[in-house]
Amino acid sequence: MKIKLTALITALTLLFCPLVTACSDDGKTTVKLCEVTHSIFYAPLYIAVNNGYFDEENIKIELSNGGGADKVMTSVISGSSDIGLMGPEAAIYCHLEGSKNYPVIFGQLTKRDGSFLVGRNAEPNFDWSSLAGKRILAGRAGGVPAMTLQWVLNNNGVDTDTPLFDTSVAFDAMVGTFDTDKTVAYTTMFEPTASEYVALGKGYIVASVGEASGEVPYTAFAAQKSWLDKNNDTAKAFLRAVLRGYKFMIDNTPEKVADSLSKSFVGIEKTSIAAAVKSYVEIDAWAESPVMKKTAFDRLQDIMENAGTLPTRADFTKVVDNTIAEELVKELGM
Repeated sequence: MKIKLTALITALTLLFCPLVTACSDDGKTTVKLCEVTHSIFYAPLYIAVNNGYFDEENIKIELSNGGGADKVMTSVISGSSDIGLMGPEAAIYCHLEGSKNYPVIFGQLTKRDGSFLVGRNAEPNFDWSSLAGKRILAGRAGGVPAMTLQWVLNNNGVDTDTPLFDTSVAFDAMVGTFDTDKTVAYTTMFEPTASEYVALGKGYIVASVGEASGEVPYTAFAAQKSWLDKNNDTAKAFLRAVLRGYKFMIDNTPEKVADSLSKSFVGIEKTSIAAAVKSYVEIDAWAESPVMKKTAFDRLQDIMENAGTLPTRADFTKVVDNTIAEELVKELGM
């Protein structure tokens, strides 16, 4: 399901689009960041906020939730946001539609699919090929979680061109449907939902989609090229703070990380946050470098092509600009 943005972009061309990020009252540079959703999957970002790493870079983050990659893209293009956190597929679609004013990716945050396959029974010897003939809730058709799961299943000989590969259930209804509809054998869940579901004794995590699919640039930071040209130092400082957030996660226990994340996830028990962090660390979900690899970008396009959503391949050098990330990595001696 291709994201249709061309008409929206055309409609926004008359809007004022600021090129230079504003300063806040305290002298810090204000960066307006729009995230695709609010998830522990983006933990290094929130740690950078809560641990004061952005403050130390003289950056004040104004965070908003776009509620979808298309809306994040619109926010960045219109100038409502300076940076968007979204799946690279949004930039790919926009580039292929011929838009000349689309955000380019300048840094990567996650490098694997963050969903886990949950079943009704423990399966210590789980094999993906065993899902043949089973009803699976996969997520929204055309969404990267569903496309990645489809890629994994197809590579293990499972036919997904069947109603049993169910993309009819909305993301926020998948857990409830799995609860009540016993014809569903498996569903995918992100953390902390997956660990909380297991803790309630309702199901079992049997596999990680991200581990099975290999490295994929799942979520990344994007901005207009014009903004990056005017705010190179700010963009670099932004990525430096996020990298510090990643390092804090790797260097500390999940429990200590949960202490830092709790302010961003009010209402979620610290034990659940810690369990989610542990799961994501174990599958190596987060990018240790903001530089996006072409091989991973190509795999994302393989996944999209396999799902039938990619009419032609996008040029890596047009969609991704690693210049700032590479400068940072060189400065840090990574």
